Amino acid sequence: MLGINVHFVGLDNYAYMFHDKNFLQAMGNTLKLMLIVPICTLFCSLLLAFAVTQCRLKEKSIYRVLFFFPSVISLTVDGIIWSFVFHPTMGILNSFLNSVGLSGLTRSWTGDTKTALACIAVTLIWQAAGYYMVMYVAAMDGISAEIYESAVIDGANAADKLFRITLPLIKNIIGITWVLSLSGTLGLSYILVKIMTGGGPNGASSVILQYIYKIGMEQGSYGYAMALTVFITVFSAVLSVISQLLMNREKGE
Repeated sequence: MLGINVHFVGLDNYAYMFHDKNFLQAMGNTLKLMLIVPICTLFCSLLLAFAVTQCRLKEKSIYRVLFFFPSVISLTVDGIIWSFVFHPTMGILNSFLNSVGLSGLTRSWTGDTKTALACIAVTLIWQAAGYYMVMYVAAMDGISAEIYESAVIDGANAADKLFRITLPLIKNIIGITWVLSLSGTLGLSYILVKIMTGGGPNGASSVILQYIYKIGMEQGSYGYAMALTVFITVFSAVLSVISQLLMNREKGE
């Protein structure tokens, strides 16, 4: 039997994390994603849902399937697909830029410190937009058509119907999807970072869960990794409570 020497360090790990530049960088990247991705994702989802429910599009069911399809694919496959899109030599994005005379904009997208995190954000938005679109479509289908007809008679245009009718009537669903998107960004970003960038270059795309895995499983610092896990668990719980309080306040108003 192997002996294990355990050295109790008290709260030293919790104190050290706030001096750990790599942790602060990973936490900063995570917060950036949690700020940008939910806003962009829900905005795109609302536009797609409004388009397939209110616009006069032929074969709306086909559009619903196409928009929802990225959410059906495994996130691992999504990461691999977008890795090829952003590939510096064989990638679709650089090939397109070269074909339209914008060669100066080409770069190693996932290997550039300025764009690596943005690549993760784009992939997360693409993967989740269709999923939330379905939720919004269900909510919009529950709005009586008579309300829209009355608005049209009064001279309302598409923007009026979206901002004055649709959004106020589905604000509870928007609140729910906001919380789901926040938690999804926190959890799913780890998988994409692991596949697409590995946290590089120089930690530019590292996120907190990927950093915890690196510290615990790759470096063997289990105590510090556990302290980080406790911190992020408390952080998630506090964020959930705040979001719930804001939703309840909106309902009360």
